[in-house]
Amino acid sequence: MLTQTTTRVLEPADLGAALAVLESAPVENAFVAARVQAAGLDPWRLGGEMWGWYTDGRLRSLCYSGANLVPICATPEAVRAFADRARRTGRRCSSIVGPSEPTTLLWSLLEPSWGPARDVRAHQPLMVTEAPSATVDPDPLVRRIRKEEMELIMPACVAMFTEEVGISPMAGDGGLLYQARVAELVGSGRSFARIEDGEVVFKAEIGAATRQACQIQGVWVAPEHRGRGLSETGMAAVLRYALSDVAPVVSLYVNDYNTPARAAYRRVGFREVGAFMSVLF
Repeated sequence: MLTQTTTRVLEPADLGAALAVLESAPVENAFVAARVQAAGLDPWRLGGEMWGWYTDGRLRSLCYSGANLVPICATPEAVRAFADRARRTGRRCSSIVGPSEPTTLLWSLLEPSWGPARDVRAHQPLMVTEAPSATVDPDPLVRRIRKEEMELIMPACVAMFTEEVGISPMAGDGGLLYQARVAELVGSGRSFARIEDGEVVFKAEIGAATRQACQIQGVWVAPEHRGRGLSETGMAAVLRYALSDVAPVVSLYVNDYNTPARAAYRRVGFREVGAFMSVLF
């Protein structure tokens, strides 16, 4: 008996089926699930298309195609179908990111036509915790950033992004989109920092957030303050906020070569449960 498969762009009426796929893996899908829960499937509001892969009429896998290309619960057959569609439409994204296995396959299929990439981070451990740190005391000076403190937090955000990604977020559109994203996080109470003498010495954000899980991102310590343990105590503080105010499971992913950060997160209580992969253009 032949299995019938098809791939198509999802429409607003497909929202329930798409959410069911996303919620089947709430931690690894938090980034896209948060966007879909907030914006639905209309491409203008979502900031991109959601591709669906069906077997025998049932939605099984997804792929978000916007500023990022993100395979979601994607089987090898689905990945091949998504790669065919991506080749036909051409590269519109600035990165491919997702769970390592399907993302590795997706990139292997797209690299001949889309490559070379600026950077490939093949193994980025995904770490989670469901409890406040039992070994690291939260930094009492880490607090939410207020809306009127945007000018204070922006230089730290730009420094973190440039250090992590290798290019400044102020390039291209002058940083308008990046500033809007930072403002969104500050306005929603998900931007945190320790400030000393008017300078940000530690900062982090709770980025993607759903009812099931949230993701800490943008962890940064000012270079002149590194080695003081601020990343551990600061993370313990942000973790406390995340668990009490946002979601019962907190995650993050980190570059595998960043051994100090991985060790610090483990000391705070995070454990590795999988891996992501990122391809940067």
